[in-house]
Amino acid sequence: MANILDVATPNNLEYQFFPVSSGSVQFKVRAPHDAHIALTMGPQELDPMYEIFIGGWGNTKSVIRRNRTKPDKVEINTPEILNGGEFRGFWVRWDSGVVSAGREGESIPFISWADPDPFPISFVGVCTGWGASGTWKIEDGAEFDTVDKLEYKFGPVAAGSLEFDFLGPHNCHICLAPAPAEVDPIYEIILGGWENSKSVIRHCRQKPDKVTVPTPGIMNANEPKKFLIEWRCGTIAVRDGKTGQVLMEWTDPAPFPITHFGIRTGWGAQGQWRIVHFYKAGEQQPLQPPPAAAPLYNNPPGYPSAPPMGGGGADGEPLFIGRVRHEGSITTGKVQQSHGVCYISFAGQELGFPDYEILMS
Repeated sequence: MANILDVATPNNLEYQFFPVSSGSVQFKVRAPHDAHIALTMGPQELDPMYEIFIGGWGNTKSVIRRNRTKPDKVEINTPEILNGGEFRGFWVRWDSGVVSAGREGESIPFISWADPDPFPISFVGVCTGWGASGTWKIEDGAEFDTVDKLEYKFGPVAAGSLEFDFLGPHNCHICLAPAPAEVDPIYEIILGGWENSKSVIRHCRQKPDKVTVPTPGIMNANEPKKFLIEWRCGTIAVRDGKTGQVLMEWTDPAPFPITHFGIRTGWGAQGQWRIVHFYKAGEQQPLQPPPAAAPLYNNPPGYPSAPPMGGGGADGEPLFIGRVRHEGSITTGKVQQSHGVCYISFAGQELGFPDYEILMS
């Protein structure tokens, strides 16, 4: 049974965003007209993006729009599709560039469009406007299964925390990374490892572990366990999701930006996961880092205040963390200063970009 997030959208056409890890979202909305859904790469209204307007133009038609630009890609008559007095259920899906929306209980979409130049979708936004306010019930809790294989499944993070439930006998592994890939720099949290006897925090897949604590019986194959991982100003904290008690904590002297999480099981264990992205009204959200503490990127040349290093090259020269814009998205990579480029991995190749930004401490 999925958790349900209750969202109120005022009459202001401002999207409220949340991350998604799968290719669909299901929701119910109560609004007289103009229920708007955005599909984006980040938690903000920036191109590229798709928008699906349900019940626009006085609840008479629905459209799909790309990059907030007219003409709309698809327009279809949908009279009275919304109702200000009752909830109506819908789904939105995206797969291989095909964006579609349909009614709850119907497998055939009422509107669909194939983008010849698709982009990866990591966030969904909802809003109302043009005289309409709305109440939404959005399914929360992305569910994953992980097999007995030490291979991460990745998803985006929107803030400085990750809350999840895990059902499995032992070896619950979580990674925090600046990209959806198992590459350095990376943090790894192993809960219930070594036959459910201890837990650790590991940096860049290297031993010795930064923190090791005895946690006998922390996992249970018959009972889901709840956890909360927070990162703030370089400090990684792992908490019991029910009591809030800190189980492990470590401060990285050279932190890096975290944009993705990964989950996996192994060493004889399989797991069932529920990743929680929302905090319901009245719940206290984890503290977020103030803007001054957030990692900053600066344009080269010259690195004004020694940036955090990302390892060393084959010739011993220090490597630094950089980012580039490539094919409509921002990708993190490594910078070797003498080469004058930022290298990223793309389609099985290492590409160098002379225009890049460097991560500053």
